[in-house]
Amino acid sequence: MKNVEMQVDGNILTIRVDLTKEFGPSSSGKTTIIASTEGNVDVQGSDIKMGLNCYKPRPR
Repeated sequence: MKNVEMQVDGNILTIRVDLTKEFGPSSSGKTTIIASTEGNVDVQGSDIKMGLNCYKPRPR
């Protein structure tokens, strides 16, 4: 995972992303990656899966 922290407290999943970080351009080059789980990941202590992508448009 890039720049993603997950915490489970009872029945609540909390996701933390630092919006000031950047990880370069996406594979298409159209956006800049801020955070990603890089596919679906297991939510701790459950049979739930979660996927996250945060990105912003790249300047032209």
